[in-house]
Amino acid sequence: MLVIRNKRALRRIMWQPNELGLARAYVSGDLDLEGDLYDALTRLASLIWRSPDIKDISLREVAVDTIRLGILGTQPKPPPEEMVVTGSRHSKRRDRQAISHHYDVGNDFYRIVLGQSMVYSCAYWSSDEPGYGLADAQRDKIDLICRKLDLKPGQRLLDVGCGWGSLAIHAAREYGVQVLGITLSTEQAEYAHKQVAEAGLSDQVEIRVQDYRDLDDGPFDAISSVGMAEHVGVAPYKEYASILYGQLKPGGRLLNHQIGRLHSPAKQPHQQRSFIDAYVFPDGELVPIGTTVSLLEEAGFEVRDVHALREHYGRTLRAWVANLEADWTNAVRLTSPGRARVWRLYMAASALAFEQARIGVNQVLAVKDHRDGTSNMPATRTPYLA
Repeated sequence: MLVIRNKRALRRIMWQPNELGLARAYVSGDLDLEGDLYDALTRLASLIWRSPDIKDISLREVAVDTIRLGILGTQPKPPPEEMVVTGSRHSKRRDRQAISHHYDVGNDFYRIVLGQSMVYSCAYWSSDEPGYGLADAQRDKIDLICRKLDLKPGQRLLDVGCGWGSLAIHAAREYGVQVLGITLSTEQAEYAHKQVAEAGLSDQVEIRVQDYRDLDDGPFDAISSVGMAEHVGVAPYKEYASILYGQLKPGGRLLNHQIGRLHSPAKQPHQQRSFIDAYVFPDGELVPIGTTVSLLEEAGFEVRDVHALREHYGRTLRAWVANLEADWTNAVRLTSPGRARVWRLYMAASALAFEQARIGVNQVLAVKDHRDGTSNMPATRTPYLA
């Protein structure tokens, strides 16, 4: 149920009659959602994404209603949580701004949302046994990646967008590899450094704050990119794929775990920015899986396997929302009421987007073939999906 806490909510929606206006009203606390959050968002979606013919709307009626409700006035300022990035799109400086906005919210806050695994990507729910939870599913996802990459002791793994270091630590501890993890988030890097040291793996794992465009540490035996490519952007993606290809040994594998767009959204009149772009992932871009595969192959990779995990992400996001709601008071204390509302809204809406097949997520396994065409790949998926 929608609850109007302040007439300012109606003014926000009047000035931005789309998802951004509703988001501003909710994030600011002028509007609230009570009852079943997912049901409310499903009902709102049908309103937001339809494309009304504005010619059918009487401006006189709108004016009369505006005066009657007492909402006539100037456009309210956006909540402080709304992000405006500056500089050239996908320049190194602007990318760092965008990443900092999303990931430097505070490690303690992310600990509440993500749980003990501190993994911020789709989990792999491989069991329905009692007691099997989010941490188990994230562990199984990380191990699945390591198996797909066929990691062996002594090899070198590059983890692009390494997050809080969970994959790097697991790969070093369980598979005996040397790992270089890079991130643009200083808070992620600080946390990962500490976790690596506490695990006694400082001689195997190096964590850096570094842009992938500045890499010059190859060749690596394997590369993982999990939840990172969405930030790269469509235009720079070919360069991104080419850089990873150049950092990989012949016969080496790339595991690219990436959210993709499944269907084009309905055109929204007067839409300037989406809620996700304004509050969550500035400059993030989603493309269909076919586009990703084509760009990887243009860079020289041979794509060998595509594993769709759409339903897994809906379940993961619902678990994160439950974590946030269960410790809401601390989440607000660690950030702000508006920031906590942003995360609740975006994760719940994203869960529905995955469940309703509006977006998907895929693990793409690709290889850099030897010159003679040898791939070093198994004949079946059994070695890594067993």
